[in-house]
Order: sequence, then structure tokens, then C-alpha cells
Amino acid sequence: MTAINIDALDAALDALPKRFPGPGGVAGVVLEGKVIAARAWGYKDLDAAAPMTAQTRLPICSITKQFTCQVLLAELGEPEAHDGKVATYLPQFTGTLPTLRQLCDNQSGLRDYWALTVLQGAMAEQPFRREDALPLIARMKTGHFPPGTAYSYCNCNFRIISEIIETETGADLESLYRRHVWGPAGMKTAALTSDTSRPEDGVTGYEGNAATGYFPADNRIFWIGDAGISASLDDMLAYEIWVDATRNDPQSLYRRVSGQPHYIDGTPAAYGLGIARDEVAGRVFTGHGGALRGFRAKRLNAREDRLSVVVMFNHEGDPHGAAVSLIEAAFGHSPTEPDAAPEGHDGQWLADNGLLASLSAGRRGVSLTYNGWGPDLLDPAADGSLTSPGVTLRRDGVRLVMSRRGDNTVSILEPLPIIDTADGTEIAGRWHSPELEADLVIEARDGGIYARFEGMLGTGRMERMAPVGRDVWTLSTRRSMDAPAPGDWTVILHRGPFGRAAGLTLGCWLARGVEYRRG
Repeated sequence: MTAINIDALDAALDALPKRFPGPGGVAGVVLEGKVIAARAWGYKDLDAAAPMTAQTRLPICSITKQFTCQVLLAELGEPEAHDGKVATYLPQFTGTLPTLRQLCDNQSGLRDYWALTVLQGAMAEQPFRREDALPLIARMKTGHFPPGTAYSYCNCNFRIISEIIETETGADLESLYRRHVWGPAGMKTAALTSDTSRPEDGVTGYEGNAATGYFPADNRIFWIGDAGISASLDDMLAYEIWVDATRNDPQSLYRRVSGQPHYIDGTPAAYGLGIARDEVAGRVFTGHGGALRGFRAKRLNAREDRLSVVVMFNHEGDPHGAAVSLIEAAFGHSPTEPDAAPEGHDGQWLADNGLLASLSAGRRGVSLTYNGWGPDLLDPAADGSLTSPGVTLRRDGVRLVMSRRGDNTVSILEPLPIIDTADGTEIAGRWHSPELEADLVIEARDGGIYARFEGMLGTGRMERMAPVGRDVWTLSTRRSMDAPAPGDWTVILHRGPFGRAAGLTLGCWLARGVEYRRG
């Protein structure tokens, strides 16, 4: 029997509303097939003063992906038998097509379609209909990397999987979820809420924070398979009990989707079939997070320890941090304090994949921000490198070599001296992306630089651009249809003959290497 400190776990649960403030939330813990603790606090709707309960259904967002992959295995068998169906959805793709399993494992190399909605001129609040998705995906001509060689999170992988499942079976996903997972697991009230403008049970998601206040999020996207399931805490704890009950059956659906995935070179991968792998308190967990504007969710399961944790918020708090706090309390685990940060690592860097990285030394190691993601705290190692569970940085002369084990990538980081001003008139004008069949319009106005995107989804709002290095800018997108938003895009200027501005490369973690030329 796994030893758990119940008193510490109860105290950690009681501390969640203060540590992760917001309108409301739910959390629960399953040990050895039984619910040992659960909480619901706050309100599902602040205006109506409607309380949050363990029966309130909340969007679990991308946690849906593992359900989709379980249905795929149950209905269609091993993905390899249906690789030929992928080409239907990528008719203009010029490279090697990903396999269906590579879609399931986020190894396709495709750019994320929710990030691409920004580049196609979408406003954060406009409707995105079911019929909008496939034409957007069908425009893809290239990817980030050859399929199977690396990891990159991509929602359209699972949108394609969903379309294949429904086409091949002739059944809708909701009925298949119910047949293969919800029914057997006892998830009595789970539903597929593809229309995000109409959440279940009158629940409202909130943007903002304690400093700015909280305001209702306006979501109007339609998604299916990549996200879309709504479930209560009671539903999710029933799922965790079912996962535990089937843990030793090699043919059980969760056991099959949570097996060890690999890249094509044989390297073990940290993500596969809609399941991510993580280490918390020295133990191996499988699970996933979920995010929509105004909502956040996380579930984690340690099969060997038979412990599961579920956290869901109707605000944009940190459910992963909340789940980790419960796990650490349950196991009496205290994180090790890192050594003092070494000198000489502060600064800004440009990776060879076109993304920005910045390092900042502090009292607790070195903080790495990578194209807006992070910060990731790196500890000094005996060999002079900086490490975290997923990242290693090593010096190579004036450069840094960044290994990201979870992504199966190695990038060269060149130092990029920071600049505060640049003549934006040089890049002002219209730029066209043949990849996207869409445009970027840049305006330099009274010392400020602004840009908007135009494409198949309309004309986006003006967003701020700022120079960060020679021929390098950031373009900020803080709100988008999906959440979290892309954040800062990196924009790199390419010069032609006589040093004139000839092209731009734009990218974020979800959609890298998009080329533009003068329109």
C-alpha cells in the first residue's frame, strides 16, 4: 500500500483557493481505486452567485486527446492500418506525410492550426465553425521538421484523427466516447461540448487575475477530438478509478495509450497517443493538461503508486502547479533548492530554429524563457552545464547548445545583443506568405511599429511590434481563439542585394519558420 500523508494532503487542498486565486475550482485525489479527498470552492458564475460543485461540468479541453486516441484504438485498431487516410487532409503538402501514429504522438511536424488562425487574420472572439478547420489545415505545404524526428505540440493532429474516426466508423465521436470510455468508467454526465460559446451547466470561464480583476471569457470556436469534452470532478474521479482498475490489463485502453512511445530513431519520447509523461516527487506520472480562455485543467496518474490527481479551474490559474503541490504534500516531498547561479549566463539568444531565448541568473539557478514559454529553472551541474528535467544548456565558445530531451531537439543559440530602437520604416509594408496564402501588414507610425494579419479568416487587430536585436523583432499576440495565446512571435528580417529588406521569417513554438516576402 502506498504511504500517503493524509493530513498534509488535506492541508494542501485547503490551501488551493489562496495559492491559486480565482472565481472557482475543483480538485480531487484517488488512491488505490478510491477517492480519498476532494474539494469544490468558489463560484461557477460570479454574477449569478452560483456555487461551484463536484457535479459542475467544466471543459477539460486538451485532456480530450487521450479519449480520442482510446476511441481510435477501440474502433480502428492500430493506427498504421490507416496511414493512407492522412493525405486526404493535406492535399498540398510537399514533404513526407506524417503517419497516423505520428499525429497521435505529436511528431507530425505540422504547424498548430489554432496558432495559424492568428496568421489567417482571426479575431480572438470571432466564430470558428466546424467547416473552417479543414480548409485551413489543407493549406499546409511544409512542416517544422521531418515527421517522427522530433516533438511539437499540434492540435490539428487530433482534428485530423477525429475526422478519420468519424468518416471510417460512420459514428459521431460523442457516442464513441460514451461507448468505449465514459460508459465503462462511469462518467455519467460527461458530454462533448464542441461549441465553446455554450458551456455546460451555466459555468463561466474568466480571464484576468487578482490584480486586474476577473471578466468573462468570450469563446466562439468549434473543436472536436483535439478538445471539447466537458466533465465534472465526479466524472473525472470516476475515470481515474477506472484507470486504476484496468492498470494491469495490457489490453485496457488506458494502458495501451500510456505505453512508452518512441521517435523513428528509437529514442524514447515523452508524449504519445494523447498522453504526456512527467516526473513529480521522484515518481513517474502520465496525464495531460487543458486550456481554453477562462478555463484550465490537469490530470496526473502514477500507475505504480496508484495515485491520481485532478484539478480544474474556471480561471487561468496554474492547475499543473496545483496538482504538483498536492502530490508533493501527499508524499512528503520537498523540492531541492538549486545552487547559486553561475555568472556569465544573462542575456538574449537567437536559436537556429528562429526562436528567441533569454537567460537570467538569480539566487535560485538560471531562469530560461524560450520564445515566451517558461520560465524554466536550470540548475548548475558539475560539468559546467545548466540542467532541468527537460533541458540542458552547454557552452560552445560564445554560443550555447540547447538540448530539449522532451522535444528530441538540439539547437544552437547565438548571442543576440539587445537593442531598444530600430527604424521600423524599413520593414513597413505588405508581406505575403506563399505557405499560408495570407498576408502580414506592418506599419511604422510615429516611432511605434504595429502589424496585423490578413487571410482566409479576415483581418486581425493591430498588434505591437518591438525591436529586440539587429534585424529581429517580436510581434505580440496575447489573446487568440485558443489558449494560451502564441505570445511573442519572433520576426527575423532577411536582407537581399545591397542590404535591402527582402524577406521575413516568423515563428512561435507552435508555428515556426513561416516565410514572408514583399507583397
